[in-house]
Amino acid sequence: MNISSDEPGVAGPMDNPLQPAPVAWLETLHRALATLVEVPAALLVLAEVFVLLAGVTSRYVFHEPLVWSDELASILFLWLAMLGSIVAFQRGEHMRMTAIVGKLGPRKRAFLDLIAIAAAIAFLGFVVHPAYEFAQDEVFVTTPAMGIPNSWRAAALPIGLGLMLLVGLMQIFRMARLKDALLALGLVAVVIGCVTLLGPLLVPLGNWNLFIFFVLGVGALVLLGLPIAFAFGLATFGYIALTTNTPPVVVIGRMDEGMSHLILLAVPLFVLLGLLIEMTGIARAMVSFLANLLGHVRGGLSYVLISAMYLVSGISGSKAADMAAVAPALFPEMRKRGAKPGDLVALLSATGAQTETIPPSLVLITIGSATGVSIAALFTGGLLPGVVVGATLAALVWWRYRGENLSGVRKASGREIGKSLLIAVPALALPVVIRAAVVEGVATATEVSTIGIVYAVLAGLLIYRQFDWKRIYPMLVSTASLSGSILFIIGAATGMAWALTQSGFSTALADAMKALPGGAITFMAVSVLAFIILGSVLEGIPAIVLLGPLLFPIARQVGIHEVHYAMVVTLAMGIGLFAPPFGVGYYAACAISRIHPNEGMKPIVGYMVALFLGTVLVAAIPWISTGFL
Repeated sequence: MNISSDEPGVAGPMDNPLQPAPVAWLETLHRALATLVEVPAALLVLAEVFVLLAGVTSRYVFHEPLVWSDELASILFLWLAMLGSIVAFQRGEHMRMTAIVGKLGPRKRAFLDLIAIAAAIAFLGFVVHPAYEFAQDEVFVTTPAMGIPNSWRAAALPIGLGLMLLVGLMQIFRMARLKDALLALGLVAVVIGCVTLLGPLLVPLGNWNLFIFFVLGVGALVLLGLPIAFAFGLATFGYIALTTNTPPVVVIGRMDEGMSHLILLAVPLFVLLGLLIEMTGIARAMVSFLANLLGHVRGGLSYVLISAMYLVSGISGSKAADMAAVAPALFPEMRKRGAKPGDLVALLSATGAQTETIPPSLVLITIGSATGVSIAALFTGGLLPGVVVGATLAALVWWRYRGENLSGVRKASGREIGKSLLIAVPALALPVVIRAAVVEGVATATEVSTIGIVYAVLAGLLIYRQFDWKRIYPMLVSTASLSGSILFIIGAATGMAWALTQSGFSTALADAMKALPGGAITFMAVSVLAFIILGSVLEGIPAIVLLGPLLFPIARQVGIHEVHYAMVVTLAMGIGLFAPPFGVGYYAACAISRIHPNEGMKPIVGYMVALFLGTVLVAAIPWISTGFL
């Protein structure tokens, strides 16, 4: 989940008091570079769909596997990740925590935005040359199926980082007057210079450097509003360069490793699928049927919201896409019935957290990639926990709306319900088609999204007759941007996790967790609290990449099933992600709903308590997660 410059709490171009008068040549260069990056990024999203779909079709229909399809998809994937990261950087869409920065005055907030860009420029300047060295080394590696040098793939790193550096330099001078931009760059340079001079004093501190760089350093950078990926990267590079003898090129190697897992290719494809179901009317058909079915019940539309988010989440895998698909369809009618704006955004946020385990969740895909847990097992295990937590939310809805006056609400006739069901059948079938394709072995968890995309396109064109061709290009660019921001943070977090592992921190953490009294119960309780906190600060994906490889082996050692543990930590992170004041998902829900964050602060407390009780129930009863494996 990320908050863009148009959402609450982030300084955008309309409220930037440091904004200078536009410089013609700089604006022209900015637009040209945007086009230069966005067009190939959009084409790469399409190319990945066609390459993976060709692989599925050739293998399942013609029984002739394409040995080169996965390899080509992997090569294109790294380019997509890097170009998408550039698009996200241009648009200000990289994940960042703005709870503190957003409370400052416009001028201070705008200057801290400059500091964030200057720090990102510093990181990019440090890693461009090591990335070039890494790509040079890959010349000697030949891909097995296509027989081409691996440098064709690795070149995405220096080119992507170099273009991002150019974008950063343009952004800082477009956002502020020359003196303010130079002041921000100068302050960052001074801080880096001081830390560098302290380098010889840091080496004897040993593992205390982990606390200095990865707790104090990352914490300060994140709180200042620096995008999380750059905060991780800058801290990791500083730790490696100043306290070890490891060459910086290793950082690039770990970033490449983190972004290159083919299973992560599901990220852009499911993001695209989520945008398609909103555009083609699939989500609206689902919601209309549920509204007719339950609209006459006290709190009925709240139940519809819970159910619709469950169904839509199973299709898109992207929380932002889920909320954007459901809220515009339901909120107008809920407002007519007297629902308060704060309660609407509170319930939307709670359902966003509730559906974090519903496949094909991006968090579950990341867990599988980072820890080696079966993606198919995670997808199977994630269905029932979402139902259980949804039931706790429904119980709270019943309590809150038990006295609702429905005298003016008309109950839909059986004919109307039947008609809306008939219209919704193709939409309701999509989650079934996706899961059946994985279970029956038609496609892998990565490839199955292409089947969903084809289904959504055909449903939009032939059944719902709602397909706006003009929206396709912006959707492809948005897909690349969101995917790039997610993948770049995974790459940076992988480098940081490697540094923590090499330092011996993982062994110390494992020993400390194993030494906790109470065995599995205590370990699970500590994990829930830890991931609620991590979910609010780091969001789910970076927290999993950082701690998943460390904690999942410990869970197995103390007798906790890995799928059970995955469900519990995913739900815990969802609570943190959507709980104000730090949960960035809450502010995304506010932006999508167009409701001020202050209005939902009070009503969301009850929903967060219900989510926590549901999570405790899932943690206490392993069968909920593992009963259908």
